[in-house]
Amino acid sequence: MIRRDEGLKEIAKHRGDAIVVAVYNSAFDLRRVSPSPLNYYSVGAMGLASSHGLGLALGLPSRKVIVLDGDGSLLMNVGSLVTIASQAPRNLYHFVGENGCYEANGSHPIPGRGRLSFAGMARAAGYLHVFEFDDLDRFAIEVPRILSLSGPVFTTLKIVPGEPSPLDYEFIHGPGTRQDFKAAIAAILAGKA
Repeated sequence: MIRRDEGLKEIAKHRGDAIVVAVYNSAFDLRRVSPSPLNYYSVGAMGLASSHGLGLALGLPSRKVIVLDGDGSLLMNVGSLVTIASQAPRNLYHFVGENGCYEANGSHPIPGRGRLSFAGMARAAGYLHVFEFDDLDRFAIEVPRILSLSGPVFTTLKIVPGEPSPLDYEFIHGPGTRQDFKAAIAAILAGKA
């Protein structure tokens, strides 16, 4: 199994100037391991990270968009896999942390825990490239290649919690955080970033 924060650190090493959409615990870990105005924290919108990522990828086709989803979150909007595959954004990289529970809501087990294959669903939906990892060393070797492929790309990471990150909801939901993200997107659209 991969500690979530360690997996995110590997992604962060290679994110470059990508926009990153992150849910719940991944959002708090992302703030700690890779702070950026290009981080879109999707906390409180369970299931919508994949849809938010798709919209950003379609609207900004020259910029990589990385989605850091959770298994419980994706189950809330599993139809987005088909929509993403149908739209086929070449710049979308969808990572799902699979821990078998709704960790942010008391760690209740997800339906189909241990029987469900998120990689299998993405493959069946039509993602161009699909990966699955449960070993950090192997994942660390493959991250640069994954992020160099033409999307949409889907990667399942079998995870366990890592070092706890501060649950700073005031920052995540704060108007300054949203304003910084909007300004960063405006700069991209204006060709200044």
